Amino acid sequence: MPISMQERQQSLPEQRALLSQSQEPLQGPVSLEEALARALKYNLDSRVKLMEEALAMRQFDLSRVDLLPRLTAAAGYTSRNNDLATSSQDFVSGEQSLVPSISSERQRSVVDLGLSWNVLDFGVSYYQSKQNADRMLVAQERRRKTVHQVMQLVRQAYWQMAGAQKMEKRLQEIITDARKALADSRKVQAERLVSPMETLGYQRQLLEIIRQLEAVNDELSQARPRLASLMNLEPGTSFEVMVPAQREIHPLKMSVEQVEEAALLNRPELMEARYNERIGVLETRKAMARLLPGIEFSVGTHYDSNDFLVNKSWRDAGLRVSWNLLNVLNAPAIQGAAKAQEELARHQHMALSMAVLTQSHVAYRDYLSRLSQHELAQELNQVEVQILEQTRNATRTDMQGRLQEVRAAASALVAELRDHHSYASLQGAYGQLLATIGWDPLPAELERHDLAGVRQTLKETDGKWVRLLGGGS
Repeated sequence: MPISMQERQQSLPEQRALLSQSQEPLQGPVSLEEALARALKYNLDSRVKLMEEALAMRQFDLSRVDLLPRLTAAAGYTSRNNDLATSSQDFVSGEQSLVPSISSERQRSVVDLGLSWNVLDFGVSYYQSKQNADRMLVAQERRRKTVHQVMQLVRQAYWQMAGAQKMEKRLQEIITDARKALADSRKVQAERLVSPMETLGYQRQLLEIIRQLEAVNDELSQARPRLASLMNLEPGTSFEVMVPAQREIHPLKMSVEQVEEAALLNRPELMEARYNERIGVLETRKAMARLLPGIEFSVGTHYDSNDFLVNKSWRDAGLRVSWNLLNVLNAPAIQGAAKAQEELARHQHMALSMAVLTQSHVAYRDYLSRLSQHELAQELNQVEVQILEQTRNATRTDMQGRLQEVRAAASALVAELRDHHSYASLQGAYGQLLATIGWDPLPAELERHDLAGVRQTLKETDGKWVRLLGGGS
């Protein structure tokens, strides 16, 4: 039965409340460490991967129970409306040889307690348990990968918002000046003080500048909700970020060979591939175990209330051997399929290793390229600022002088925007480099799991990363 619109509407308040449940409220401007900490602690993608890891751990715990013998208890009660009477007949003549006799009561109860252990099932369950243990480790590596991706996105989004926050006021001032100049131009056009072509050309340039600035404004307005989403805040939440007085440029003294080695050692994708390769090997062994005969040991104790029995309670033990002969006939196909899966996992690992090496080169070169582009953007921004100062000093009171000032201010603003974008891209490339190397932002065990503890640990870890990338110890 489909869910009705009324049911969906009724569940909306609960869903919105669950989105930000148990989150610490914002206290003042958000620092980079706090943004990263909130993303790691509250981001829904990270939570999903954490739940997948917990589920894999539960499945591993359940698979270990399959290694134990089976202990079964049964009890029952039966009742008849007449006696269970039996008789015998002569084999040769077919005549009744004994009078009918009763060996069971009309009402009786039975109790059974049995313990059985199948060696074949134990072997298969043993390999299955080891596979589930590796699957649990795979879930941990997938969560690591998600954490790396979230960290990179938060780092870039944070600096994009920092630039937007710094430029927002100036952008609105320039747009206001441009619109005022446009309004003045239309008054001049109405009074016919200047030739129409000159006025229209002036207005066209002003409108082009306004269009460009409005596009910049639209782009900057997206920075806050993007960062809020990564921190699992409501898109309309109003907050500020801390903008440091000086930008931090992370030095890079590691060679590309060192980056490759670190990536091959630490990348979660490669660790996941290694575990999948082990799972493939265990699958082969599990397939081989299924080809063996099954040996089952059993012991039990029983009770029957039937008064016609001489021994109402007894114990028994048994040994049973079973062998599925069809599995023996299909042994080559079963072994072939398991070996093919093992080979596939091995080749996937090799292909992934090559991809990681390529990503290491790309991330290394991209960071150096972004660093060079940022330096050029800074120089261009400084030149545009000087041009704006010279234009303002030489501004005339006519329309062309006003146009030159607005155009210079817009160019300076766009240059500053490119400067902030280049720095945000540089920070994104830095985060990509860290993700490529596979260094974890947090240790396996945290002393404190609250937001302040995660924030402090991130700050210490970032300092360690800076030293490692810079060639320090």
